[in-house]
Parts: sequence; structure tokens; C-alpha cells
Amino acid sequence: MAAGLSDAELAELYRALLLPRLIEEKMLVLVRQGRLSKWFSGMGQEAVSVGIVSALEPDDWVLPMHRNLGVFTGRGFDLDRLLRQLLGREGGYSHGRERSFHFGSLEHRVVGMISHLGAMLPVADGLALAGRLRGRGTVAVAICGDGATSEGDVHEAMNLAAVWKLPVVFVIENNQWALSTPTNEQYACEDLAQRAPGYGMPGEVVDGNDVLAVRAAVSAAAERARRGQGPSLLECKTFRMRGHEEASGTDYVPGGLVERWAGLDPLVRLEAVLDESGVCPEDERARLRAALQTEIDDAVAGALAAPVPDSTPEREVADVWAPPAPLRRQPQTAEEPDQGGRELRYLDAITDGLRTAMAADERVVLLGQDIAEYGGVFKATDGLFAEFGSPRVRNTPIIESGAIGAAMGLALDGFRPMVEMQFGDFVTCGFNQIVNNLAKTHYRWGASVPVVLRLPVGGGLGAGPFHSQDVEAWFCHVAGLKGVAPATPADARGLLLAAFDAQRPGPRPHRARDRAHRRRAHRQARP
Repeated sequence: MAAGLSDAELAELYRALLLPRLIEEKMLVLVRQGRLSKWFSGMGQEAVSVGIVSALEPDDWVLPMHRNLGVFTGRGFDLDRLLRQLLGREGGYSHGRERSFHFGSLEHRVVGMISHLGAMLPVADGLALAGRLRGRGTVAVAICGDGATSEGDVHEAMNLAAVWKLPVVFVIENNQWALSTPTNEQYACEDLAQRAPGYGMPGEVVDGNDVLAVRAAVSAAAERARRGQGPSLLECKTFRMRGHEEASGTDYVPGGLVERWAGLDPLVRLEAVLDESGVCPEDERARLRAALQTEIDDAVAGALAAPVPDSTPEREVADVWAPPAPLRRQPQTAEEPDQGGRELRYLDAITDGLRTAMAADERVVLLGQDIAEYGGVFKATDGLFAEFGSPRVRNTPIIESGAIGAAMGLALDGFRPMVEMQFGDFVTCGFNQIVNNLAKTHYRWGASVPVVLRLPVGGGLGAGPFHSQDVEAWFCHVAGLKGVAPATPADARGLLLAAFDAQRPGPRPHRARDRAHRRRAHRQARP
């Protein structure tokens, strides 16, 4: 058996590798015919996506990028619906709002990307933390390209995962180019995996065109994560055979390089393994190719015949926010005296609101700098660490963007996180996560992200332009955000609890029926 796989498992792995290649070939025909305007090709890179999915359990999370079609097909996305999505027709996953690979499906445990590279890696941290808090051995795999590794979110995510020993596998799909910029102009180290020891995690360079090698490396890293040993960094070396997207071309690639990498095609290499093992001979592979091609042709024809999505202003507005789902708690007002018989101060009202939310729902988790034993710079969380413990009141490194992204991951898996900024001014460091990730996710593909951000502003401190700004107006212009600015203790407590109530948590697809469905859909073999 090759790599510990049975003959049937090896044949199924080949099918999983072939399917996205054939879809790609069909899409490139449509581009040339002018029936598809844009396509991000992962041709020649399929071993990364397929190897990742085949190594994981169905309940593990995957956060793919532009060229990871094999993640979607490998996770059992319905082909008809997937092609309607990719072709921008009615019946896809996002009402036509995200035609490309910017969508996900919580049912399939796939979280879609945004165009701002590196932004999804902190989200993987939150998803991994959610599994740990529930006592489940789930792993989150976050994929990024070589170009994205220069982004600050990548550093923040890897550092946080290492500090908290989260079950995350970071996969760098190094295809040698960030659009037209070669790797030697992106970083000075020989391999990106060399950065791993600096974070306190193992790093490994993997042959990204060998699906068996990718599968083995991801499997080992995932099992290490399940054992509580923390994250790993895998650098899968591969090559982008086509342009960043079809319109950009590849004129900047030195002569002969494409041809050299074409000789390392992952499909051809797996076929050699099949021939050596006597599995799925050439005539059988030809029949499989023909059958899959017919299935794809029929699905594409059906998708192209479907109408272009239509909508109304009312529907668009309705889809901006998820329906509210109030926390279960006893009614109380900020005017009521506390146990000491005194009226609540503004600060006390905030603390009491947080305590009420945390007592009402174990899914409320607080993240921020110095909020645990120290109680926060304004002491708004004072006493909560002692009352609710370190799993739910968590100090973060100085990573505003990383903390907000991690909160999004928690929210996607059903938690109700709150992130405290030490000062409202520092929210600028997390602006992208707020306005492009949190604000747009429900509108894009229907996933709820009930994250609360608390920003201390103004206050007469006289602390200058970096600690005393009133920043709330910045966010009033962004659809998908709800902002409140309380003026009294009653407002502070009531509006804080209203913020926790404002959105429905993401679905928790852990029921036996859902789990069985995912396993049926999970076509890749495991040893």
C-alpha cells in the first residue's frame, strides 16, 4: 500500500485530485469563450488542497484561499450548487454576492476568505480555541500564499496560536509569485518554514506537488495539535502555472520555468504511483475522467441556464445582519443598587453588564490586553477572571487585529465573544477585521458573527490624540456594524447587554445527523 493507503483509498484520492483539475479545464474554456469574466487558477497546485482535506477529520475547519478549489470539492460541496456559485447564478451559496472563492459554508466547516490577504489566519485561531473550550479535538487549518506572509495578521495569528498552544496548522502555499513579485523580492530567508522556530512551533518544507507528501505532513501536524502540543507551520512548495487571474498572464515568468514545473504535475506524479501499485490502471482512469467530465458539463450547462441572481432593497438590507437572539438572563436595571447598597458608577455598570452576560451564557468569552488578573487598564473586568476563570477571561498579546479576528472565529463556531480595546484609538490597528471581515460576513454568505467590541473613548483624560479620540463616527458609515455610545450608567449596562443580544450565534453543526452527513460528503480516504 502506498503511504499506508488501501487500493480503494488510493483510487479515491486520485478521484479527489482529478475532479478540481477537470473543473478548472472547463472554467478556462468558458473564460476563452467570454462566458466567464474572471478565474483564479489553481491548476498544478491541487495537491495542496486535496492533501489537506484528505488528512483531516470532517469536523476540522479549513480556511482556503483563491486557488483551493480542491478544498470545496473535497469537503463534499454539491457540484451543481458550487458551479452556480462560481458562475454567479441563482442557487449558489451567497445570492450572487461572492462569485469567486470568497464564500464558505459552516455545514462543511469551510470559512471563506476576504481579499485582504492574511486576514483569515487569526480567524483560524478563534475556531481552534472554540474547539478547545468545548473539549473537542478539532483542528483548524489556515491556508495562505507566500505573498500573504508579509502581512501583519499572519504574524499576529502565528504568535497567538503558539502562545496559547492552539490546535492550528498554518499552511503556506508557496507558488513562487505574489501576482508578479517573485519570492526573492518578498522575503530574505531561504524558506518561509524557517520562521516557525521564532514563534515556538515546528516548521517543515513540504513537496506541494506530491499529494501523498502533503497528506502525510498535514496528518502529522494535525495529530500533534490534537495532542495539545500546539500549532505547526507547513510550507508547501508548488508553482502557479497560470496568471494571478487569467487576465494578468505570465509574461514575467522566466523562460523554461513553467515547463520545468509542468513535469512535476501532481496528477502525473500520482498516476505514476497508481501504475507502480497496480491500482486504477490507465483504462479505468480514462473512464473515470470521462464520467467526471460528463457530470461537470451537465452541471455547468445547468448553472449557465439558471437566472442571474435578483434582489430587492428590502432583501439586501435584511441580509446585512443576522436576526437577534437575546441572552437568557434575569431582568435588572442599572438604577438598582448593587449588593453594597450604592448606586452603580458608569464603570461599575459596565462590569456588572459583563458579569450578567457571562453568568447568563457560558459562550460569552472576553479577550483583550491586560483584562484578566489585572482587570483592564480602567478595571472594567476587575474580578471577572477570579469568578469565571482563564478559559473565558483571556489576556491577549498586543494584537488588536489578531484578537478581533480570533473573536470572529469564536463567533462562527457559536460563541459570543467580546474584545476590549485598551483605548478606543487603538481600534485602528484592527480596522480591516472590523469593516471587511466582521461587518460583511453575514451579508456575503449568511454566517453570523456576533462579536462585541468595547472601545473606551474620550473621558476628559487630556491624553492627546492617541488616547482620547471619539472614534465611533468612523464605524457609522459601514453596513453590518451596530454602534452604541452610552451616556449614563443605565445606558452603559443596558446597551452593552443589547450588543450581546444583537446577533444570533453561528450554527453549531455537531449533531449526529449533521456529523453523519459530513462524513458521507467527505470523500477523501483516511488511513
